[in-house]
Amino acid sequence: MNKTNDKSKFLGEEEIGKLLLKFSIPAIVGMLVNALYNIIDRIFIGKGIGSIGIGAIFVSSPVALILMAFGMLVGFGGNSLSSIRLGENKKEEAELILGNAFILLLIISIGLSISGLIFIEPLLKLFGASDTILPYAVDYMSIILIGAPLQAVGFGINAFIRGEGNPRIAMITMLIGAILNIILDYIFIFIFNMGIKGAALATIISQGISAIWVLSYFLGSKSMLKLKKENMILRIRIIKNIFSIGFAPFSMQLAASMVTAILNNSLNTYGGDIAVSSMGVIHSITMLILMPIFGINQGAQPIIGFNYGAKQYGRVKEAFKKAVIAATSIAIFGFLTTQIIPHKLFSIFLEKGSEMDTIANVGIKGLRIYLAMLPIIGFQIVSSNYFQATGKPKHAAFLGLSRQVLILIPALLILPKFFGLTGVWLAGPVADLTASVITSFFIIRDLKKLENGIKINNRIIEEQ
Repeated sequence: MNKTNDKSKFLGEEEIGKLLLKFSIPAIVGMLVNALYNIIDRIFIGKGIGSIGIGAIFVSSPVALILMAFGMLVGFGGNSLSSIRLGENKKEEAELILGNAFILLLIISIGLSISGLIFIEPLLKLFGASDTILPYAVDYMSIILIGAPLQAVGFGINAFIRGEGNPRIAMITMLIGAILNIILDYIFIFIFNMGIKGAALATIISQGISAIWVLSYFLGSKSMLKLKKENMILRIRIIKNIFSIGFAPFSMQLAASMVTAILNNSLNTYGGDIAVSSMGVIHSITMLILMPIFGINQGAQPIIGFNYGAKQYGRVKEAFKKAVIAATSIAIFGFLTTQIIPHKLFSIFLEKGSEMDTIANVGIKGLRIYLAMLPIIGFQIVSSNYFQATGKPKHAAFLGLSRQVLILIPALLILPKFFGLTGVWLAGPVADLTASVITSFFIIRDLKKLENGIKINNRIIEEQ
């Protein structure tokens, strides 16, 4: 009871700016660490192999996103269900969910690994690999697919650590994997000269160590829940509940995979390997800018949600505004950086020389156009999250998918027919602008309702 009162006082009374910092900084660190796997791979591959290696990883990313989607389906769904059971003081049921989730992750990931390895070449061609890029992509993805069960366990079961109330341990899991990946990337690519296979091997070894760390936590004495053999017998009831709760993040991730596949094919058709490799660099730069914004998003969610539930609408509005200002500040800084020093950004991923010049000629134009609407992205992301935090998941899902599916896919299919490769780059800002306009309509309407709630609350206080 005291803990609940403390939390109420903390979230309901602490100055909003301080709260946002306290909640956002750990989330930003976690998001950046999570992004390091792909970014570090691309930096080392770009320096050690060249742009063709970056292109190979980018055309492989839809497969990686599918693997991640199934990890989210089981990991996020199982963790949410387990947290509910713990809140109901049903520890045995929560442990049963953990055991079922573990077996589900293994079965699904092994199935994906085998089917992926059998159909690897047609899959990669479907996702936009050219004849030049295909051999590199096959070398990379075949090793990643072998390690799919390690990734599934490390990522999916780590969610249960966070759900137990141990975000520090969950963050350490990601740090272990990311730091080890950086070290092994350097050793395998530059010392052992293993090329793109070395990058893939570094990834699955680091994921394997993360998986061992996660399993040792639930088999040791520090965890509240225990991973027990008798709980690893699948129950249809539990599987249905896990899939039901985990479907939303799963569908979002699958949508991201589909968008990336369409983007790869458009780039390959209108710009060839150079355009695909350029987009690999652009995507990495974009991730570095967006991860802190996603961290602010995660930090703002409990603050907005708690105060909305407590009917402290003035604090809800303040938290939303400050989150938008913080996210927009980062977006503007990222926009200025990409417009002023794009060549230096590309040099992080590629060695100087003729190849760097060739990629930069295409990629810098692409970067400047594709991220032209970056300053308004912070508003769109935080606004979508506002609806999730205030218990309107349908609004949040619609706004979240509006850019990725409803606008970006048609833009990628239509604009290049008129503008060629420039049309592919233009699809990004067109989607960003349109999604932000749609989001503005929803958020203005909802904030007006919030303003009415503030007036009602103030009237009650005055009457008292």
